[in-house]
This record gives sequence, C-alpha cells and structure tokens, in this order.
Amino acid sequence: MNVKKQLILESGLRLFYEHGIHAVGINEVLKVSGVAKKTLYHHFENKEELIVEALNYRDEIYREWLIGRLSSVPQGKAALMALFEAIDDWINDDVEELGVFNGCFFINASAEFGDLDSSINQACVHHKKQVIQLIQKYGQLDEDAACRISIIKEGVITTAYTQHDKDAAKKVLPLIEHLI
Repeated sequence: MNVKKQLILESGLRLFYEHGIHAVGINEVLKVSGVAKKTLYHHFENKEELIVEALNYRDEIYREWLIGRLSSVPQGKAALMALFEAIDDWINDDVEELGVFNGCFFINASAEFGDLDSSINQACVHHKKQVIQLIQKYGQLDEDAACRISIIKEGVITTAYTQHDKDAAKKVLPLIEHLI
C-alpha cells in the first residue's frame, strides 16, 4: 500500500475509533496525517470510502491478533477460554496492535450508521461473521454454538465499554467453562 494512503488510513482509523466517526471531519484526518486534501481524495473518493477502508483495516488487524491468540492453544475448550482471556487483555489495554480500548469499533460504527444496506454497515457485518467463523473453527463448534459464544463475547465487550467494567471478560470465564 502507498505510504501516504497508509498514513491517512491509520490516522482515520485512530481518530474514528477514539472519537467516533461523525465527530471526526476530513480536515482533522488531514491535520493528523499531515497530507494534503488532494492526496486524500486521490486515495479515497469520499469520507465513506475512508471509513469502509478503516473498518476493513481494523478487521484485518483484529483477526490477525485473534488468530494468533487462538492458534497458540489447542482447539476446543482451550481456544474458547483463550478467546475470553484475549478479550480481557484488550479491555485492559494490554494489546498494542489494538490500541487503547474504546469498545468495539464495529459496534460503534454500526450504531452511528443505521442504514443496514450501507457499505459501512456491511463492513461491520462482514467482520462479525468472520469472527464467528474463527470461533467456530478454533472452538470446534457448530455454527449455532459459535454464534452463542459470539453473543457472549459481544456482551462482554459492550459491558466493559459502557459500564467501565475491566473485569467483564474474567466474569464470564466460569460460564464459558460450564457451557463447554
């Protein structure tokens, strides 16, 4: 990827994740990235395209991190426990590649863009489906069971963010242990 495009993408992702998408204008992305407006529009047709690419970039970073965590333990129960231990690390800001925890970027983006057919919402749906497939694969679960585990994971992330509960993931470990 072009260096300037990468800089714009990383700046946009960081700003959107930290402050919210609607709260961040293109001029702020330009200021933080240090690139000219013409350069931004050379790489991204509009703000929506930048948002979608930022979501896709975050998806790539998140899934690479999660695969690394889940593939480091045996599949099945150990991987499902590792999932929530990984989420605990993220919630507690111990995952450098994900940055400071500000909830789930995909949940946050979906909340800001209610149109279910929008490219932004579709990028969020794609991410969630990909994560469910990872849970299914590494947890050795059928699709329904992986979806249920994912719902618990989503609840943990939302609780951690909205209630400032840094122990949310640890609190569900006994439940996950019992369910498996």
